[in-house]
Amino acid sequence: MATITMKELLEAGVHFGHQTKRWNPRMKEYIFGERNGIYIIDLQKTLKMFKEASKFVTDLTGQGKVILFVGTKRQAQDAIAEEANRCGMFYINQRWLGGLLTNWITVQKSVKRLQELDEMATDGRYELLTKKEVIRLERERKHLQANLAGIKNMRRLPDALFVVDSNNEAIAVKEARKLGIPVVAVVDTNCDPTVVDYVIPGNDDALRAIRLFTSKISDSVVEGVQMAGDKRAADAGVTADEQLEAAPVEVSGLEAGADEPAADSEVVDLEAALGGGIRKAPGAIAAIDEPEVAEHTL
Repeated sequence: MATITMKELLEAGVHFGHQTKRWNPRMKEYIFGERNGIYIIDLQKTLKMFKEASKFVTDLTGQGKVILFVGTKRQAQDAIAEEANRCGMFYINQRWLGGLLTNWITVQKSVKRLQELDEMATDGRYELLTKKEVIRLERERKHLQANLAGIKNMRRLPDALFVVDSNNEAIAVKEARKLGIPVVAVVDTNCDPTVVDYVIPGNDDALRAIRLFTSKISDSVVEGVQMAGDKRAADAGVTADEQLEAAPVEVSGLEAGADEPAADSEVVDLEAALGGGIRKAPGAIAAIDEPEVAEHTL
């Protein structure tokens, strides 16, 4: 199973949350403390919850299911597209079209139109049209390509969503919840974790943090797909020796990950690792049980 270490989290700046004045009280259990007006996320919980999310993703893709990667903020666009392509899944990285899940049949019409325009551009039909008509069609194709390129070959609704910043992708999360589709999301201190099925507390703004989480989830998908392939091979009567010869990379991966269980039990003094100066009991967190204070804080 894809793992992540405390060192990787610290180097990527995953522990940095938002300013204390921009927080969601429901995130209080994932906050370690506060320093210089910035909330510090409890990375011990991030490690634990990432492991749960990674296992879910691996098990799901191991059953041949599909995951849709979603991240439309500027910092996430490249990472989402690259990692989704690497693991063979689908993605949305430019703009979430309202109703993409709940109005799937209508969205499919736009996808078919994009496929039709792609065919026209390659089979020579453009040469039979006037220059003005070609320009108009190319403009339409470019617009559709930007929004639908990542789901052009997705024939059905996804079985789960991986989301970077559940606040920014609130419409996607809401549609998934309405349809009962599980959501795995990177959740910062200003987000509501109750709308996400598999919460990964962490910085959802830093480029390195986004790329770290996205690449690890992609690794989990790759592992699940390999498991599904091994299962199909076993069902087809392929012997273990033949499987090893066909997939030598998998063996080396297992050998390389022999020490991974130690990372799961890794315990680090966050205050010491971050250089101290962290106030562990912010006044806002201590007073959250009072409804008036919570409402005022929000």
